[in-house]
Amino acid sequence: MTETLLPDEIYKLAQKVVEENAAKGRKVVLAESCTGGLVAGAITEVAGSSAVLDRGFVTYSNEAKQADLGVPLDIIEAFGAVSVATAFAMAQGALERSDADVAVAISGIAGPGGGSEMKPVGTVVFARAIRGEAEPTADERLFEGENRAGVRRQATLCALELLLP
Repeated sequence: MTETLLPDEIYKLAQKVVEENAAKGRKVVLAESCTGGLVAGAITEVAGSSAVLDRGFVTYSNEAKQADLGVPLDIIEAFGAVSVATAFAMAQGALERSDADVAVAISGIAGPGGGSEMKPVGTVVFARAIRGEAEPTADERLFEGENRAGVRRQATLCALELLLP
């Protein structure tokens, strides 16, 4: 058993991401908000991850999303930081600012505060952009009944799944 900082389920999925992307010669980039770098951290737990991980952006604030990823202010103002539109822009911006083949973006409300009736705590949006494909794909999930750590753990697992070829 490999000694790791992370829960076994996250490490094993990150290992699969590294192995399968390396086998295909694919590089990945991450644009993380509510996960705060956990997805990139999970990938770097795996030996050989340098063959796969190009870079990661932790853009926790709206200002960082704009400055580092080029997310337009009007998208954030119109739809909010936790929206499919913002996640799309984050993924596209990460892909454009990297040498990666695939980008995954994550933005959400981990709690315990910050939620609303429209976007309750546990709402997380994901987007994946693949170089050469016109439109990114996106999904919104609600991780109900989870505390902050649980929302971030589930979001990390979902993001890793999206990185599989």
